[in-house]
Amino acid sequence: MTNESANQIPDTVRLGATDLTISRVGFGSWAVSGSGWAYSWGATDDAESVAAIRHAIDSGVNWIDTAAVYGLGHSEELVGKAVSAYSEADRPYIFTKVGLVWDPEDPKGAPIRTMEPASVRRELEDSLRRLGVERVDLYQVHWPDTGEAFVYGAEEGGAVSPNHTPLEEYWQLMADLKAEGKIRAIALSNHDAAQLTVAESIAHVDAIQPPFSAVNRSAAADIAWAREHDTGVIVYSPLQSGLLTGAFSAERVANLPAEDWRRTSPDYTTGLEANLRIADAFKPIAARHGVSVAEAVIAWTLAWPGVTGAIVGARNAAQVDGWAKAGAVRLTAQDLAEVAEAIGL
Repeated sequence: MTNESANQIPDTVRLGATDLTISRVGFGSWAVSGSGWAYSWGATDDAESVAAIRHAIDSGVNWIDTAAVYGLGHSEELVGKAVSAYSEADRPYIFTKVGLVWDPEDPKGAPIRTMEPASVRRELEDSLRRLGVERVDLYQVHWPDTGEAFVYGAEEGGAVSPNHTPLEEYWQLMADLKAEGKIRAIALSNHDAAQLTVAESIAHVDAIQPPFSAVNRSAAADIAWAREHDTGVIVYSPLQSGLLTGAFSAERVANLPAEDWRRTSPDYTTGLEANLRIADAFKPIAARHGVSVAEAVIAWTLAWPGVTGAIVGARNAAQVDGWAKAGAVRLTAQDLAEVAEAIGL
């Protein structure tokens, strides 16, 4: 797949050992998934969301990251609508996720982590239908299967079933689905290095998707593992869900919509002051390079050894313009030293 006409982002890189060559930044579609579910960012306008996705593509972004659970299927539908305007040769890669299943009768209830084989196959078919494609370019296990209700930001959400599918079984299933041709590459999101080692003994882990930013560097060991195993790394929340854009303040957090999950996140409450100081540290760096604070922050993430690409969200085309050129920003040793001091490395 090529995107000859979109050349604003000059750098692309191979995703691990796959045959996918991706732009350094990808469009994340969680924030455009709409309201009415447990982890909404608040109400969105579908036409504006589709326009944002297409603007990202036309700006050189050649992959979109989504998930079945985002908007309880709505995000995938929007992505499908957005990419339908492009030919097969020009459409972006589509990455989606499996393993968080919701109850349609309780849309605001916590989804359940499950990689039960029949459920996975059903999710894949549903995702293909919503996306309007015959194959998913990268299919990712969203979270380890614990058989528990999912609570974002928590290790466990309270057991709801003693039954769950072991990692060895669901990773073999993912490898089987890849062999069947409906998946081009397979990945693990939110799995640690020990779990990655188990999976690698069964089938190669094509890519991982951990959270990673100047605020949250907890996945550094997982990224190092991937680097040693020729596994691609696409990180999520490089802007810490908007905190590191340079545009946030305590007042703005207080005015977030009531339904926005960030209102109760520790990053936006008890940790807000410290996180805003980190954002401030990027302002002189951005000024020196003539880019936005967001682009400087993302460039720092992309400079981390082993990171292939970063997922960045946007709710409208203007927000895309705030980060679209991040892949072309080259931070200096001085820049990196300033950030290291600010974050205590």
